Amino acid sequence: MTDRGGDAPLLQLLTHALQGSTVTLQSGSFSVVSLESIRATAIDPTQPLIVSRAPISLEGQTPRAELPGRRGDAINLLIRLYGPDHLITLLPEGEKIRLAEAARATDHGDGFVVPPLAPLAALASPWAMPWISARLRAPDGCPWDREQTHLTLAKHLIEESWELHDAIEAQAANPSEKADAAMAEELGDVLLQVILHTQLASERGAFDLTDVQERLARKIIRRHPHVFGDGTAETSREVQRTWEAIKAEERAERAQGEPGGSTTAGETTPAFKSALAGVSRGLPALSASRELQDRASALGYDWPTLDGVLEKLDEELSELSEALTAAGNPDSITGRPASGPAALAAAQDELGDVIAVLVNLGRRSGIDAEAALRGANDKFRRRFSEVERRAAARGIALKSADFATLDALWDEAKAVERSQS
Repeated sequence: MTDRGGDAPLLQLLTHALQGSTVTLQSGSFSVVSLESIRATAIDPTQPLIVSRAPISLEGQTPRAELPGRRGDAINLLIRLYGPDHLITLLPEGEKIRLAEAARATDHGDGFVVPPLAPLAALASPWAMPWISARLRAPDGCPWDREQTHLTLAKHLIEESWELHDAIEAQAANPSEKADAAMAEELGDVLLQVILHTQLASERGAFDLTDVQERLARKIIRRHPHVFGDGTAETSREVQRTWEAIKAEERAERAQGEPGGSTTAGETTPAFKSALAGVSRGLPALSASRELQDRASALGYDWPTLDGVLEKLDEELSELSEALTAAGNPDSITGRPASGPAALAAAQDELGDVIAVLVNLGRRSGIDAEAALRGANDKFRRRFSEVERRAAARGIALKSADFATLDALWDEAKAVERSQS
């Protein structure tokens, strides 16, 4: 080991740190890091940390890049990990000070020792939640957590994902510290679901967080050959085509030897697997439609221009109108029934085609149909609430008012909203 700065040889630093009269380190492992490389180091706050004021390197070691996602200088990062009141020991004098005062330890002395935190106190560490999850699942942990299975937790992942979606939309509409904090909290809730499922899998010996992280990183690297390999992609469209082509190769690899394949002369023919096979049936219908059409488009099945989508929409609307006529123009409000179940099912099928084309129209136009409909729902809530408010102010009972009166109130609410935008 060498000291690139020449001010405090590493062996001297360790001697100071290990002197019983200066500071006592717990038995077991500890980390030694230079102040300048803290932002490039994955720090486990549950282990003792020795921080050197001078740069430290191994012979032939290249400087490490800062870890992505870090913000703030080295001392501020330590404060966020350990807390401002965490006591550190200055080297070599052995004086104890709060981390909040550590800035003055960066311009004199050899460095300082940061004692470890208990797992429940190391809340900012990436190891905190896995530890907490395991503790909750322990025999003397939480009864609810011990009862959970992958299936019982699945619905929570969907719920938390939509709550994150709402937080993202709120942050985009009105950026603020409060909106950022809400988004961070919802991201944490989604991460919790990943950790819980991984804990369950670890308990049955299937996989753990190491496997999840390794497989994710390997997959992302493999699907970005234009970044991590010798591939090229100048546009998002080219990236999408490459992504889907690689996914198709992965599906073919997974299909090797699956039921449906044939074996000839000792060779196995892969079972056929559609490019659409991985789209979850549990997705919201609009999102699933978008994903299905994205995959088909990446393989070349798409209209050459937007005009084709608009023409298809006119065609599907016409077919829907014909199907509704054939079904007797059923109307649940006036009580007019459909001419029969088969005719109604045919009309439903045509309505589905119209919605699918609308999803495609949004996809081609850069508009997410799910977000568009959610926006329309929010707008309806606002405007109808204004209709209710205006009706109450004028003594109008909504249930007894005719449609013309209510529609006039709607137009007023619409005009007010537009004037304020």
